[in-house]
Amino acid sequence: MARIGIERARQYYQEADPAHDFDHILRVLTLAERIGAAEGADMEIVRPAVLLHDIGRPEEQREGSCHAQVGAEKARAILCDWPQDEVDAIAHAIAAHRYRDDEAPRTLEAKVLFDADKLDSIGAVGIARAYVVGGLHGQRLCAEVDSQYVQDLVQDKSLARRDESSSHTPVHEFAFKLSLIRDILFTTTARTIAEERHSFMSEFFVRLEREVRGEL
Repeated sequence: MARIGIERARQYYQEADPAHDFDHILRVLTLAERIGAAEGADMEIVRPAVLLHDIGRPEEQREGSCHAQVGAEKARAILCDWPQDEVDAIAHAIAAHRYRDDEAPRTLEAKVLFDADKLDSIGAVGIARAYVVGGLHGQRLCAEVDSQYVQDLVQDKSLARRDESSSHTPVHEFAFKLSLIRDILFTTTARTIAEERHSFMSEFFVRLEREVRGEL
């Protein structure tokens, strides 16, 4: 049974965009190691789930399919010689890691992956990644946030997935998603880490608005 190590996993991310590349995987792995150790998770499930959690993104970008579900199925194929219970646990963690999907993490290991992945979307790194995505989609630097638009996004998260135009900016992403991440995390360890990241990110977007207005 071949284990999934760093170098083996790296090969699955050759097509990744800069916001979801192997650097992202390594950051999530570091966070998952920290959270998993503190929470008592089975790291033999967490590590391969982290290393494989975004391997379905090329299909999502080409076909519009859900990368979490595609990634779970691809992981099953990669791990076909592993014990079935381990494969099931890893596949579930991958399938349930996405913010915009309805499948919720049911196991501690899935919750660790979810939390580690979401922590990488907030704080200084989260801001940087939001602007990378914005650049890839040709979004504006900053735009006024329409409250009804944000309400619509909160009610139907798939709208943001479909909206790749300049009408959706990183400021909108903060308003409807990133500002809420702190409150949806599962583990105590992740929620503690999120507090400082959330504060920094919130201060950044307040400052950005003031600079755009010429107040600073």
